[in-house]
Amino acid sequence: MTRVRVTAPRSLTPTGTVTPDGAALAGGRSAAAAHEAAEESDAGQLFVRSLIRSQLRLGLVVGLGFLLILLAFPLMLGLVPGLADSTIAGLPFDWVLLGAGIYPVIGLSAWLYVRTATRNEARYRDLAGDK
Repeated sequence: MTRVRVTAPRSLTPTGTVTPDGAALAGGRSAAAAHEAAEESDAGQLFVRSLIRSQLRLGLVVGLGFLLILLAFPLMLGLVPGLADSTIAGLPFDWVLLGAGIYPVIGLSAWLYVRTATRNEARYRDLAGDK
């Protein structure tokens, strides 16, 4: 089985540099060429594998953390006596908890994931030499 590299359509910049998105890099290098050069070397392959592992680990940690918090809601309702029977503004507490309490958890999980994924990718770009 042979590997085939699929790339975006290339276009020429005003300076004549070929890039996948039309943006020129300093020194006349295209973004695709710099990325391919980083992947072709042994160190570049190590950096890519490291990025993939860190993104996978991040996804698993955020996903498991979210599931643990989500599972804590019914446990809290079941273990704290009288909590499920209480009301807030005429609504049952469990409805308020699931309706209003879960969205901040979703937002926080998403924010943490995006912030950390961006930091991981920035570290990869620094290691690979892309600016």
